[in-house]
Amino acid sequence: MGLTILDVGMFVAFFAVVVGVSMYKSRKEETSEDFFLASRSLSWPFIGLSLIAANISTEHFVGMAGQGAGIAGLAVASYEWIAAITLVFVAIFFLPKFLRSGIFTIPEYLEYRYSPAARAIMAFYTMVIYVGVTIAAVIYSGGLTLQTLFGDLGNPRHLLYGVLVIGAIAALYTMWGGLKAVAWADLFQGSALIAGGALTMVLGFKAIGVRSFFAHNADKLHMVLDRNHPVLPWTALVVGLWIPNFYYWGLNQYITQRTLAAKTLKQGQLGVIFAAALKLTIPFIIIFPGIMSLQLYGDQMTGKSGTDAAYPLLIRNLVGPGFKAFIFAAISGAVISSLASMLNSASTIFTMDLFKRHLKPDASHKTLIWTGRITTLLFAMGGMIIAPKLGDPRFMGIFTYIQEFQGYISPGILAVFVFGMIFKKAPPMAGVTGLLLTVPIYGFLHWQFSQIAFLNRMAITFGIILLVMAVMTYIKPLAEPKVLPVRKEFDMRPTPSVVWLGAIVIAITVTLYIIFW
Repeated sequence: MGLTILDVGMFVAFFAVVVGVSMYKSRKEETSEDFFLASRSLSWPFIGLSLIAANISTEHFVGMAGQGAGIAGLAVASYEWIAAITLVFVAIFFLPKFLRSGIFTIPEYLEYRYSPAARAIMAFYTMVIYVGVTIAAVIYSGGLTLQTLFGDLGNPRHLLYGVLVIGAIAALYTMWGGLKAVAWADLFQGSALIAGGALTMVLGFKAIGVRSFFAHNADKLHMVLDRNHPVLPWTALVVGLWIPNFYYWGLNQYITQRTLAAKTLKQGQLGVIFAAALKLTIPFIIIFPGIMSLQLYGDQMTGKSGTDAAYPLLIRNLVGPGFKAFIFAAISGAVISSLASMLNSASTIFTMDLFKRHLKPDASHKTLIWTGRITTLLFAMGGMIIAPKLGDPRFMGIFTYIQEFQGYISPGILAVFVFGMIFKKAPPMAGVTGLLLTVPIYGFLHWQFSQIAFLNRMAITFGIILLVMAVMTYIKPLAEPKVLPVRKEFDMRPTPSVVWLGAIVIAITVTLYIIFW
């Protein structure tokens, strides 16, 4: 895939602007709040675009598009459209509680609600999943995209080169400016990836024809699949899919970190609703092109990558000079943005929940910032070591790999948060027990009942943990509910318009499900 001088110029110019502006805007980070939470100064456009840029990465362009072309078809869009509904609930119910308490990290909330042990357990779980699963997966999928676009799919060295490039750039970028640099870069990269995805979809329709696409792929354009489907049975939509969505959008540090940095509650809520509206467009610019690629280039989807190569193949074969650099810059920016967000959040959790809380409580702001920078580098290196191994077919594609292994922690974490928010007298030991049970319960189901879709296994794990916590609370409830901290100077005025905007997003989502039933 050759690049013209125009391509190279556009690509370099795009990243020169992105990196230059983000580094300039984050040049005065002096305190831990500056570095990890962008001085708590983000407005709604930054929050909304940053949420999308942090979320959309090559795990979508590679993994989700690959599943759309392969086993799941358009049904995999449920991750996006149910996410839109989830974000509305996060904005209205979760975000006010988190912003009122002034927390740096999501595990910190568990200390106030339950105990320091609950905070430490969640922090440990999150660190393991970030480094071993999400960071490694994003680096791998970014490396695979570079390999597909510019290299030889049969040469493992080309994958390694891509992995090293992606990991090194993101680590350097994150170490410099913290969350404020990430947010400014996301403003550009979030816009570019949506525009680039839309351009790819248009080119795909132009190559195939709109009528031909819908006629040829009618069997893949259904949101509700048979209850025996191995990945997305309709039963998973009833309960199972809500668990990873609420965990990811409401309790996942690398996503929620930008909402914790909101200037006011109103700005935070509007930013989350804005992201929910943008989520409705993602299946059209990612999954549709993946299905188009199968129709056009299915005979080229061979080897270990299989349908994971669908989106890159479409770009490689359809996009012409000039536009090529823009699409590549958009995808590369998505990788760097997501990886930077993960690295920044992983370092935040290590620094604030483990290092400062247990190792050096009196650490200065300078020490905390440098701890964050050093751990960012270490986490990136760990992800780069794991990433090349993820092409193994036993993982069933990178998207399934991410969801499957997050299932070990997400049901328990969500159960502990939801139960603790609803039942004010749930004792500290109930929270700790719920967190400790999630790994062995889900692990047993994964080992003994692997034929059950992983989303249904999540639902079973979630239900068991809620039952155990309910019994413990009934036997030994707290005498008085715990009093959570309150950030008095923070603007917590309610935002009625958020409810109306959220209702509109939900109504559009339901309409889309009806259309593609």
